[in-house]
Amino acid sequence: MRARLGLGTYRCRDVRRDAMMAASLGADWVDTAANYSHGQAENALAPVLVRHPDLKVSTKVGFIPADTGRIAVRAGMLTPADARRGHCLAPGYVAWQVTRSARRLGRAPDIVFVHNPEHDCPPGAVTERLYAAFLALEEACNQGVIKAYGVATWRGFSSGVFDVADLVALAVRAGGLNHHLSAVQLPVSVVHLAPVGLALDGLGVLVEAASAGLEVFASAPLHGGEIPDMVGLELAELITPGSTPAEAALAVVASAPGISRVLLSTGNPQHWSRAADAVGRAPLSQDLLRKVTDVLGT
Repeated sequence: MRARLGLGTYRCRDVRRDAMMAASLGADWVDTAANYSHGQAENALAPVLVRHPDLKVSTKVGFIPADTGRIAVRAGMLTPADARRGHCLAPGYVAWQVTRSARRLGRAPDIVFVHNPEHDCPPGAVTERLYAAFLALEEACNQGVIKAYGVATWRGFSSGVFDVADLVALAVRAGGLNHHLSAVQLPVSVVHLAPVGLALDGLGVLVEAASAGLEVFASAPLHGGEIPDMVGLELAELITPGSTPAEAALAVVASAPGISRVLLSTGNPQHWSRAADAVGRAPLSQDLLRKVTDVLGT
């Protein structure tokens, strides 16, 4: 299955404007989080979702905006200590936050990602933290508050804290064989090439997720905008003749085995259209991907 371009709102300066732009140009997915845009990203997306009812949306639970923390403490859903830490996956808070997110978005999120479960957590405690969160998310799915859930992580896979088999086993434990775990999200770029190199050898998170029937969302495909400075014109020409370094880098990510969606943050219509074209082209050959990983390293 060919990867699709989705809007990632982490770096968007004006979430509503940027989401409206992306949707008007054919985007079918927007990814956000309860803590993005100082806790206001979900509210900003609500009118966009009304205007574009076919646009799917994912959000995240874990990191706590300051104002949300104060509200949750008053509601008895967070301890003051958890609010000060700024991250919580206790089942009571997860259930409360996903209901709040659905209300702010104006609809049930298509996916709620557990946001960096490894954050400020001893490695040995991550499994039970995830299990408790999965229990709450399974109940939210059964109640129709959300449609599915996943795990979004910056270093959980790369550091070996957990793997796809661990996540699937926890989902089965929490929800049975008909569990609602549907996706993972992780950084994939020419900076974070290790998942691509492993996938070319039939190994690693991308292949494991695809085998488990999970969608893979590639975050930070341009590594915060640093990619154009790393991919020279000669390498870009090798990857996709006539493309810019950014377009070539996006083509690499979109061509990686197992990638379902590439999340790009931009408010520029021209950048979006060129990125959508780069992601939508026929995948690069595995031989070419190997050359890129050899040149840039994994």
